[in-house]
Amino acid sequence: MDLRDALRGITCPMVTPFDGGSIDKAALIDVLEHLQAGGIDAVFPCGTTGEYPSLTADEQRRVVETTVDHADVPVIAGAGATSVGETVAAIDRAADAGADAAAVVAPYFTTANAPEGNRRFFEAVIDEAPLPVLLYNIPQCTGQRIEPETVAAVAERDGAVGIKDSSGDLGYFLSVLAGTPDEFLCLQGYDALLVPALRMGADGGINALSNVVPEVLREAFERADDERGRELQRDAIAPLFDACTTHDFAPATKTALAERDVIPSDEVRPPLVAVDDAGRETIGDALEAALAVTEQ
Repeated sequence: MDLRDALRGITCPMVTPFDGGSIDKAALIDVLEHLQAGGIDAVFPCGTTGEYPSLTADEQRRVVETTVDHADVPVIAGAGATSVGETVAAIDRAADAGADAAAVVAPYFTTANAPEGNRRFFEAVIDEAPLPVLLYNIPQCTGQRIEPETVAAVAERDGAVGIKDSSGDLGYFLSVLAGTPDEFLCLQGYDALLVPALRMGADGGINALSNVVPEVLREAFERADDERGRELQRDAIAPLFDACTTHDFAPATKTALAERDVIPSDEVRPPLVAVDDAGRETIGDALEAALAVTEQ
């Protein structure tokens, strides 16, 4: 499938399963098979839900290689770093591993020169990158948002394919949507806003819950403009999202995947902390309720 066509659907930011501190390759393949059976259009390894800051460069490469080797859909690799050189190096590794595109966050820690500094950063990365670049706006993790005027300027660059917005700010998303060309894809990354954003013109979604209930996210995308889409958002996606956001999202997503018997363990790496027993019960109840909505 063409990259842009795939991104006009549901992309999954995949978890990275661990076993005794090491990457569990077999479980990673099981996750991928689960996603593809659920109708996912593209996959995104080594993103926030994939715990990329806790992976070494070699581990990131191996995760992307494994995903590419077993994927029947396009692969967008996470390539977040704080410098142009490190970011381009991460994209080079992703390209060597066979990825179709790379996702790049704003340079965290150094935020004083935004938005002009961010424009220069993204343009320099895009000009050197061997893959199409997807901007990734997640201010709760980077300490700053990618301002709409910065997105609009970068969107004119060859090689800029679109943006994933995980800010949870629908007003921001609509500003970006209005200020960028039609061919620049605007993808909703905050699960609680998926259907509202699609109704307002979003091209697709990149949503952590698609790890757990890909069939729910896929149907919500297909039915976003009618009552069924609203029902899935309200009664399945939103309650499960709320249950997961009580905890860090990577641990919560792994807990839900373990509850669904897709992976054997919800192990995470420091500084993340596994979900406690009470949280597992809450997430399990929300997962059961979400699946019940799907069966209606």
